[in-house]
Amino acid sequence: VQLQASGGGMVQPGTSLRLSCVVSGDDLENYAIAWFRQAPGKEREGVACINNRDKRTYYADSAQGRFTISSDTTKSTVWLQMNNLEPEDTAVYLCAADRLGGPSPGTIWLNPNYYEDESWGQGTQVTVSS
Repeated sequence: VQLQASGGGMVQPGTSLRLSCVVSGDDLENYAIAWFRQAPGKEREGVACINNRDKRTYYADSAQGRFTISSDTTKSTVWLQMNNLEPEDTAVYLCAADRLGGPSPGTIWLNPNYYEDESWGQGTQVTVSS
């Protein structure tokens, strides 16, 4: 499966952005898709994840209440709606895929070490600055 993230940009604090992760090569409903971010000098951290079979969602504490993950399997796209952005949200945002099968790992999907190298798409830069 291939992933392509887009939608980043430079915005002012308090504004919103919607990122997209387009999935190709397989049906989106066969995957959980997670958003991660990595700021300069910091470790990659999980933001949100959606199981595209049962539509359950999982959020990091930093994203709870401000970010919303959603998807449309007919469009093979997963979105991350980010509201009330803060300078601390500045990072490269990436999406990763986990093929569904067996018990759901739940919040483990937000651990970047869970994914193999080929599970990642290229990122999109988000810069929040006044």
